Amino acid sequence: MSETLELDPAKLEQFGEKMLGILNGGMAATMISIGHQVGLFDTMAQIPHAATSAEIAEAAGLDERYVREWLGAMATAGIVEYEPGRAGFKLPPEHAAMTTRAAGPNNFACFTQFIAICSGVEDEIVDKFRNGGGVPYSSYRRFHEAMAEMSGAIFDVGLVDGTLTMIPGATERLTRGIDVADVGTGRGHAINVMAKAFPASRFVGIDFSDEALAFGRAEAAEWGLTNATFRAQDAAKLDGSQQFDLMTTFDAVHDQADPQGMVDGIFRSLKPGGDWLCVDIQASSHVGENLNHPMGTFLYSVSCQHCMTVSLAYDGVGLGAMWGVQKAREVFANAGFTDIVVHTLPDDPFNNYYVCHKAG
Repeated sequence: MSETLELDPAKLEQFGEKMLGILNGGMAATMISIGHQVGLFDTMAQIPHAATSAEIAEAAGLDERYVREWLGAMATAGIVEYEPGRAGFKLPPEHAAMTTRAAGPNNFACFTQFIAICSGVEDEIVDKFRNGGGVPYSSYRRFHEAMAEMSGAIFDVGLVDGTLTMIPGATERLTRGIDVADVGTGRGHAINVMAKAFPASRFVGIDFSDEALAFGRAEAAEWGLTNATFRAQDAAKLDGSQQFDLMTTFDAVHDQADPQGMVDGIFRSLKPGGDWLCVDIQASSHVGENLNHPMGTFLYSVSCQHCMTVSLAYDGVGLGAMWGVQKAREVFANAGFTDIVVHTLPDDPFNNYYVCHKAG
């Protein structure tokens, strides 16, 4: 005879409320992503008063019926404010500071795009749960575009005057002129930002996707850069034949099929006395130490539906985004790095900044 479990009514009610919050929040996130992509938050931030759906649609150049329904979702989610007197909607400035392109790295609306991107491969992910294997890059619509937008805002604000200053003497050496490579560069915006800031140095962006690199090449041409080049190459096959004074990776190691091979190649390709800046997810390698991570659920979920499965699709190790600082130190040490310093920034709970020095 099976036992009848007695449920705690208070705990049941509490969990029910949590599930309702997840359902509402999940759908709100998809609508926030749409609003970001069509510029509704940016438009509303420029309207100083509560406006009707028709006024907002006209200002944004969008279809009013869709804007009206979107506003209903945003009002019930508490993202925009509703004024019943004139059936008007307003984006408070405090909300605009976290949902508009003007917010730069603080634009959380940009992050919501990854929910739709991951949802687009849900059927494939379900199949992999049952049968193993992974989902390849080619299945992901807009991933490079969304990632470039998210990281680009960070590079524009803090790469030159913030992140690079963590490397002792880097700014001075870059000003004098050194050889630099960004591995897993994607659309190459980081390379172009650095090349523009340090015209005496020589920069190369390396990525396996020639399609992504085309954007970097086009941007370099638009900016008139003569010191930035791009090369299509497997990041795990750097053989040390070209030597660099400084190398960088931005949220790239954990996606690799062979992350150890990538880091080994970076070590081989650094000149003695050179530095590698690795920016990657800030986390512990142990789930129990990530329970209070402010973006833990988001990062584990994106990892399962993108980072980990993409690696597995190419017969990789499936390291995952939440590989953590302990595993990172192990991988770096195995490559030969003995001088590893980990930096964090108070306004960036998302990343660790590893500065790895190759002894001269």
